[in-house]
Amino acid sequence: MPSSTPPRAATQTTTEKAGRDRKLRWTALVLALIVAIIVISPIICTLAVAVAITAGVSLGKKTPTFLRFTTPATATRALIISVVVALLSAGMANLVLPRADTTVDEAPVAFAPTSPAADDTVAVGEDQQAFPTPTETVTPETAEAGTALAALAALEVKGRAPKTGYDRDEFGQRWKDIDRNGCGQRDDVLARDLAGVQKDGRCVVTSGILDDPFTGERITFERGEDTSSLVQIDHVVPLSDAWQKGAQQLTAHQRETLGNDPLNLLAVDGAANAQKSDSDAATWLPKNTGFRCAYVARQASVKVAYELWVTQAERDAMERILTGCPAEPLLTSDYAADAMAIAAEPASKPSPSVAPAPKSQPTQESKPAPTPAPAKPADVYFKNCTAAREAGAAPVHVGDPGYAKHLDRDGDGVGCE
Repeated sequence: MPSSTPPRAATQTTTEKAGRDRKLRWTALVLALIVAIIVISPIICTLAVAVAITAGVSLGKKTPTFLRFTTPATATRALIISVVVALLSAGMANLVLPRADTTVDEAPVAFAPTSPAADDTVAVGEDQQAFPTPTETVTPETAEAGTALAALAALEVKGRAPKTGYDRDEFGQRWKDIDRNGCGQRDDVLARDLAGVQKDGRCVVTSGILDDPFTGERITFERGEDTSSLVQIDHVVPLSDAWQKGAQQLTAHQRETLGNDPLNLLAVDGAANAQKSDSDAATWLPKNTGFRCAYVARQASVKVAYELWVTQAERDAMERILTGCPAEPLLTSDYAADAMAIAAEPASKPSPSVAPAPKSQPTQESKPAPTPAPAKPADVYFKNCTAAREAGAAPVHVGDPGYAKHLDRDGDGVGCE
């Protein structure tokens, strides 16, 4: 006889299955309801807040509102319930709406402590501060004595004088042998500023290497008609600028010293020197920023040594550069000190007053013999440098008797070098 499930057991199994199905359906329904409430929680929160405000107004004014809270008790219950609902729905709304300080796509990022690289590690001792304290800006008035920055305080600030009357010849002989070593000043400066100098004889620099301070570039110097101009001798304080800022009041000797003082001369790139022209620090500074401190300090040194003044714009520019290097020293010049120690000669000597002679009878006076005019020096002419050397006149500078362009083929103002 085949076996079969007892009727009571089958009924019990069917009942249990139906119960599980009902639980699942109710669970799904509750979850869906919760999700729906969470989704619409911002709306519920807004409505709850509106009800709470209305209930509060009703209690405050003790009058029914548009929601018809007929009694204070009803309004109180509505207020409490709406506040609770608002708080709950606000909490749910945080699950739906993004926070103001994050984006929807933002994911939490875990930050792990990192150890700084060995090169970046700075130990801070007990006597050190974690953050540097700001240092006081050094000014010309507070700068250490003997620095170029401090010297700015001693420079007079005035406007430019007219350029009227300026001529290069006002500054005397070009490349004068100021140190009396037998060599022109141009060759002395080239020998000082160039490396690997080669000479023709004792003085004439024929080649060398210039690390140009104005551009920072390296220039190979070769003496010649077409190449000498690649390296020029710059007047750090241009003579035209000096003329407009006090040099007019200097004596001829003092101006000549200024024009040939090694303190005021630098071997530089010819193109950069032409670009500078007669500009001061307010309108031109070297392209090589690493040289600007030394350049401006040298300008200040020259102006102090020869008692020249600066314009306000020029002083501001010099101060701006030198505050970045307050220890840059002030340079001195023995040539300037000697020249400036000689007082300027008066323009004309006053003639002594003479008491008038008593009147006397006129007498026949003999006419004095005329003073013979001084003989004009004979024109000096050298056919070539051999003739100049045989006459003991070499080297021949511009303005010297016998100087001519055919003796000065490189055009540097010194012939038969």
